[in-house]
Amino acid sequence: MKNLLLLHGALGHRDIFKPYEKKLSEYFNIHTLLFSGHGKTELPENGISIEKYTEEVRDYLEKENLEEVCIFGHSMGGYAALCCALRYPERIHSIMTLGTKFDWTEEQALKESKMLDPEAILLKVPQYAEQLENQHGAQWKQLLPAIAEMMVSLGKNPPLNESSLWAIAIPVQIMTGDKDNMVSIEESLAAYRSIPNAKLAILPDTKHPMEKVRPNLLFDLMKDFWNLS
Repeated sequence: MKNLLLLHGALGHRDIFKPYEKKLSEYFNIHTLLFSGHGKTELPENGISIEKYTEEVRDYLEKENLEEVCIFGHSMGGYAALCCALRYPERIHSIMTLGTKFDWTEEQALKESKMLDPEAILLKVPQYAEQLENQHGAQWKQLLPAIAEMMVSLGKNPPLNESSLWAIAIPVQIMTGDKDNMVSIEESLAAYRSIPNAKLAILPDTKHPMEKVRPNLLFDLMKDFWNLS
């Protein structure tokens, strides 16, 4: 049975994949990891970076001795998976990304990072603050600015761009929701066109958060991409 690694996004948690695990376990050995700083794991002393998370994916594959791994990554999880495929392709069979942002610029990153103000979230979206505390413990207030710094760093020097994506040789499926306010169809299309062995899927009536994705719709796309029957 093949191995499938499920990667959550920034400020996400591996528990978001619970609705999928039972069905997917009919076809795969399921693996999930928590990126550092998430789910009450320790925040790295020297901060968070996409390079750090790329290494964490590689380290997990090595620790579990996984070969020919299929990866599904939501948002930042998809970005880290593609970075890993670029640097350490030998262990990865194929990747599906959903809601992964490719068009990182300094201006865009600053705009996104300003939305990660813990005090503003407490004031304006208290239910989201409660969710973050439930998932990540009291350190959620430190996690937000750390993620914001990672975004700014991505904006200054995005490792995935037109000149690097072409070097990803494994099968990839780029997916985005047609109602995703963070990721445009245009940037997903551009990434799809830059990767030699890529497919593209636009999910109808779908927003960015993983919780807003219809499991049956996503599962059908997974079955098609990985030829599950």
